[in-house]
Amino acid sequence: MKQKRILFTGGGTAGHVIVNLALIPHFEKQGWKIDYIGSKTGIERDLISELPHVTYHPISTGKLRRYMSVENFKDPFKVLKGTIDAWNIIRKTKPNIIFSKGGFVSVPVIVAARFRRVPTIIHESDFTPGLANKLATPFAKKVLTTFPETVTYLPEKKATYVGAVIREELFQGDKNRGYQLTKFSPNKKVLLIMGGSIGSQKINDIVRQNLPELLQKFQIIHICGRNNMDDKIQQRGYVQFEYINEQLKDIFAITDYVISRAGANAIFEFLALQFPMLLIPLSLSASRGDQIDNAQSFKQNGLAHVLQEEKMTKESFIDAVHQLVDDTSTLQNEMRKYSSEQSREQVIQLIEKMAR
Repeated sequence: MKQKRILFTGGGTAGHVIVNLALIPHFEKQGWKIDYIGSKTGIERDLISELPHVTYHPISTGKLRRYMSVENFKDPFKVLKGTIDAWNIIRKTKPNIIFSKGGFVSVPVIVAARFRRVPTIIHESDFTPGLANKLATPFAKKVLTTFPETVTYLPEKKATYVGAVIREELFQGDKNRGYQLTKFSPNKKVLLIMGGSIGSQKINDIVRQNLPELLQKFQIIHICGRNNMDDKIQQRGYVQFEYINEQLKDIFAITDYVISRAGANAIFEFLALQFPMLLIPLSLSASRGDQIDNAQSFKQNGLAHVLQEEKMTKESFIDAVHQLVDDTSTLQNEMRKYSSEQSREQVIQLIEKMAR
């Protein structure tokens, strides 16, 4: 029997890789050959390089900008070259199916797959589809969504609501390793602060302004983003990291509360782990508004508190943290109604069915 082969793609941010990381272990166990197409320098290359049984193929990529830039005139040629690169990789690897998590690197892959007549499945995490997935959807067989409302933004025959795909390993953290890593005490609550895969200077600044008051109530794990650590701050109960990957499950094992941006993959992981969360979505001035939609959906369903970046001050931030703590029981009661276990299995079944 011929060995089955699956090709994953997606990149640009960690959010465009996380779902792939949740699915890859299953196909490894089933003996599939696994390939990954990503950019030459993106975060996806770093994350996938840690998986010894996955072959990584870098391609030329452009960036889908919503603003004027000289690079916009160069990028169509990069995308064209990336499509040719992807076409050649698909021709050589002959995958049974391609699974895309989105991001600008995925567009040439899905276009090339259409020409190679390889079926593709897209996964859209956000409340509204991103630009890359909008461009790729006409070339795909199926688009899976995390939010039920997202199907209304997509072609009816292609869209299927499946829910969030969560990495199983996140439930397997070790508290002892978490406390060893942070040098924290089990006798005080732990607040985890995340600004997304590249960090958030605004969240970093507001946290550091409020450190004295926050440290009275919490021990703080602050994931700052690359080059955003402040070595001048050396306080007991406060630890900084640029980024955490392998040890994240151990950090989650000791976490009690979360303050975070509102990327869909991250907030659904917090939901699955039942962390009371304060979401600070990227503003419209810095994004297309997808995180605002994600956060609003969670707030309306009683799953999170939200503080808009434009309204964030030193005072409003600390008030929002206190309110989060006060509403812990209410939030967790709503979170208990949510189950993520079936979503991953449903996606796997769809992939296997289409790969036949």
